[in-house]
Amino acid sequence: QVQLAESGGGSVQAGGSLRLSCAASGRTFGSYAMGWFRQAPGKEREFVAAISWSVGLSYYKDSVKGRFTISGDNSKNTMYLSMNSLKPEDSAVYYCAARSDPIATIEPENFDYWGQGTQVTVSS
Repeated sequence: QVQLAESGGGSVQAGGSLRLSCAASGRTFGSYAMGWFRQAPGKEREFVAAISWSVGLSYYKDSVKGRFTISGDNSKNTMYLSMNSLKPEDSAVYYCAARSDPIATIEPENFDYWGQGTQVTVSS
């Protein structure tokens, strides 16, 4: 069983930055792929970024490439999402997720464990 807890959300102006954290219980790095998803009001949950720790590959939604970076600290069992040049359309509840497979995927239905979410609001 894996438990995930996000933190770091908040309200920023367009062009600002935030760093989200996802603290994971148990050993996840290397055994699980992990990712970030987001859901805005009235919209489907969508893929943002994912990482396969075992092979060192990361994947990003096209609209966040060059602005967001997924990373992790194995010693702290914590994953991060660094978000720069934020836009109002990035506003959503952000969720971290873990998949019981070392290979990442972009489909939320393929992730087994989810955090409770953290709100990100970007004002224009």
